[in-house]
Amino acid sequence: MEREGGTISRALRREFEHHRGELSRVGFFLRGSVVRRFMPCGRAGCRCQGSPPRLHGPYYQWTRKVRGKTVTVRLTPEVARVYLAWIKNGRGLDDLLAKMEKVSERAVEGLRRQGGR
Repeated sequence: MEREGGTISRALRREFEHHRGELSRVGFFLRGSVVRRFMPCGRAGCRCQGSPPRLHGPYYQWTRKVRGKTVTVRLTPEVARVYLAWIKNGRGLDDLLAKMEKVSERAVEGLRRQGGR
């Protein structure tokens, strides 16, 4: 691959293309986290108010930031499993992009050593 001031090594190109191929296999992805919670209801005399308390749940919640604000959505257990998988995909995507960025940085350093800017 010719660039101003030099060439990028075949090894770096192969590594970058490998990561780009992995990128095409990433499925749906989400940001945020899913938590499993047990909570009291607040009704006097309820089992959740006892000693020891027997809390209600589990309840599943997806939490994420939207325009700087925390947003939480309650999920069914089935949907929570899907969201967890998609969040895992998002984290894998982040890792993959970080790898691609490192390869790109190594390519830039190689170009600079060849007399580029």
